[in-house]
Amino acid sequence: MFTRAIADPMRRAIINMIASKPYNVNAIAEKCNVSRQAISLQLRILTDCGLVKIKQQGRERFCEAQLNQLREVSAFVDQWRRC
Repeated sequence: MFTRAIADPMRRAIINMIASKPYNVNAIAEKCNVSRQAISLQLRILTDCGLVKIKQQGRERFCEAQLNQLREVSAFVDQWRRC
């Protein structure tokens, strides 16, 4: 399921953004130049497949990347690059 999630360029951009540090939902929407509602939809897909974790801190929701599953995919792809 997470391979479909990373197929979308917007979701890849979100993952790239939050890979180094957590961002709140509003900051992600501003940087991606789309509505908060559009970002919330993308984040739901990413959280459903386990690539993003959202933590509530007061009134803010911060998104953190959970990239362990992508390491598995990378290892699988790497074995085929050697062929």
